[in-house]
Amino acid sequence: MAHPGIVYGRRVAIVGGLRTPFMKAGSKYRDLSALDLGAAVTNELLNRASIDADEVDQLIAGAVVADVGAPNIAREIVMRCNMPASVDAYSVSRACATSTQAIVSGAQAILYGDADVVIAGGSDSLSRPPITYDDKVIDALMAANAAKDLPSKVKAFTRLRPGDLAPRPPALADLSSGLTMGAAAEKMARENGISREDQDQYAYDSHMKAVAAWEKGVFDEEVMTLPIPPRFNETMTRDGIPRADSTLEKLSTLRPAFDKKYGTVTAGNSSPLTDGAAMVLLMEEEKARNLGFQPKAYIRSWAFAGLDPAWQMLMGPSFATPAALQKGELTLADIDVVDMHEAFAAQMLSNIQAFKSAEWAKEYLGQDEAIGEINLDQLNLYGGSISLGHPFAATGARQALTMANELQRRDKGIALITQCAAGGLGAALVLER
Repeated sequence: MAHPGIVYGRRVAIVGGLRTPFMKAGSKYRDLSALDLGAAVTNELLNRASIDADEVDQLIAGAVVADVGAPNIAREIVMRCNMPASVDAYSVSRACATSTQAIVSGAQAILYGDADVVIAGGSDSLSRPPITYDDKVIDALMAANAAKDLPSKVKAFTRLRPGDLAPRPPALADLSSGLTMGAAAEKMARENGISREDQDQYAYDSHMKAVAAWEKGVFDEEVMTLPIPPRFNETMTRDGIPRADSTLEKLSTLRPAFDKKYGTVTAGNSSPLTDGAAMVLLMEEEKARNLGFQPKAYIRSWAFAGLDPAWQMLMGPSFATPAALQKGELTLADIDVVDMHEAFAAQMLSNIQAFKSAEWAKEYLGQDEAIGEINLDQLNLYGGSISLGHPFAATGARQALTMANELQRRDKGIALITQCAAGGLGAALVLER
């Protein structure tokens, strides 16, 4: 990838990373904020990597469900972890591709010579989302705040009605299209002919892969142990979402979650609302070697894409992937392992179907050949967002960490990481060993 301003000869390596165990929202992490989770994993990453915090040039992170009291979560993590105040930090947001954006932004800083060491990732707490109120309540509060005396302050609230006081949790719907992610998945299942049986089978397989990965120790080094405050009388060591007792029979009994009458998308074949955080440690190749780090994988290329969210909102991987492959001078046949974000089984199966379709590629990409057929034995080797969980801003970093470790285990190969994201966005990142 040639870009004006890049310091040629520099390569970006992933040398480490860490994530918290992922937990369903409202459960074990219900008292922890996104900042709590992000700071915990960053602090532990620094400790495990045995790197002096003075060596870190930037920390780039995001939270999709942002805390209005700490909108720049990256900077708050720096300060919470007692890192030097000189460490630059800023936050990014690209919905479910947020930490992929953080990684790419870090890579760009390194390639341009603006940084040598970057921590990148994301954190989200769906247990503690910011709650807002009706505009009438806000107007009353502002008027009361501006009032000069108590009677005037009281008068500001007299026009409010009980219904105006109902809290508003964050919307999980796309603003422009009005579709929730689940409704978008239902639309894709219907328009792409994805059956309920195939969705349930995909979800079951995802859980079995995740359970097997934990049993094999795949995640042992990339998932930290997290004591739960305030009394620290409970410690999380594993993801709380993989279901060893999942069966196709159980999945088939679940009712549709979005289209109650005709739907096929259920809680069982969707990714759950999840709390968690993940960070990766990026370094310029020569800097890494000087500090005694062995690169796990190198960043080869990336791409982002946008499409009409009112059409098929979650098809982003099918648009971002061919762009990333082209930039990396690769084809899908060159890829050894693929990790695609599992927002919904319907979304996964729709993208898998599109990848192998020449007709789809011609109509939507303007090219004569299909992106390529994904070898399912190479796809999401250790489960995915359906079985591991999906803290929105942490998923891309979780995928990149697992794939970097996988390439290190193999001591060779190329990995494709890709996500769909709200708003009709897509992201793809290519790693090589």
